[in-house]
Amino acid sequence: MSALLDRINSPGPKKILSLDGGGIRGALTLGYLKKIEDILKAKFPDKPDFRLSDYFDLIGGTSTGAIIAGCLAIGKSVDEIKDLYMDLGSKIFGEKRNWWDFNRLRATYNYQPMEEGLKQAFGEIKLGGEEIKTGLCIVAKRADTNSIWPLINHPLGRFYDSEDGKNKDLDLWRVVRASTAAPTYFAPQMIEVSAGQTAAFIDGGLSMANNPSLTLLMVATLSGFKFHWPMGEDKILLVSVGTGYGEFKKKYKEIDKATLLSWAANIPEMLMQDASWQNQVILQWISKSPTADSLDMEIGDLKNDFMGMNPLISYLRYNFCITCANLNALKAEDRNYTDDDVKSLTDMSKASNREVLYQLGSKAATAVKPEHFAKF
Repeated sequence: MSALLDRINSPGPKKILSLDGGGIRGALTLGYLKKIEDILKAKFPDKPDFRLSDYFDLIGGTSTGAIIAGCLAIGKSVDEIKDLYMDLGSKIFGEKRNWWDFNRLRATYNYQPMEEGLKQAFGEIKLGGEEIKTGLCIVAKRADTNSIWPLINHPLGRFYDSEDGKNKDLDLWRVVRASTAAPTYFAPQMIEVSAGQTAAFIDGGLSMANNPSLTLLMVATLSGFKFHWPMGEDKILLVSVGTGYGEFKKKYKEIDKATLLSWAANIPEMLMQDASWQNQVILQWISKSPTADSLDMEIGDLKNDFMGMNPLISYLRYNFCITCANLNALKAEDRNYTDDDVKSLTDMSKASNREVLYQLGSKAATAVKPEHFAKF
């Protein structure tokens, strides 16, 4: 039996870390993760080389969250990932293709800098490699079947090592690249998933799993995925970290005069926010959560509502709403933020914002409290 299987099957509560997609705004996620790492490191003073992979039994992510999740799972510290991410971000969202480049009709950015950066980060590590120290789930989407694919490293998983697929032999960099292949930004990633069958993967964020928390909970508990962890308030802790988000507000006149092009431009963001909201409703409904947000004026924060009368998990959600009021209250920089700043910071491809986004995440991480992790 492998060390990973021993860990997956060991008794006691299980901890899951879920990381959202959001392009370069993943830098904000790292600000939160640094605070979480510091809190947990203090909780285990006998481990001077503590890593988040020592604490979380399953780490997963979508898109930019997949990059961070992969790095955490192989034992990198948040500081190490930040250095890599800042360098990689400038290369991934660096120069756009020229308008006369025929390839721009397929994708705005060249995928090769990303590919080279991921190869540098993960080397020759396979999805089934012993270098991965904990459970890992990379959420991608198959464009040829329109299905969400949670690519996992469970040694007993159906597609891990069988006639149906040998995911254990897939390059980790290639799996992560599959999750980050956002249409219009980057070309799809082709992967041979079984003998004679090649799949076309695109960004997992183009699904209900841009926030992969609910998907990871299903991976951890449904019989088909083989983890088989029992649910209960004291048995599962799910920690979910976002990439920041903007308020979706439109004046009625803008909607009344909307054109086909303006609808096309807004629909992806509308669907992604709907998917994230639906995930949040379900997870707050089934959990006990000290970080529960008020979801709307009618249902509130659901703190007194439990599906099945009792909480099925413990749940923490950390995210930051990028508005002028919130930015100025945070005082991340010695200046006042404007609507133009908000528009810039919510842009998923503006690499020049990566350091500011990290600082925003670090400041917003005051919401992360040691007592949130006390029972686990």
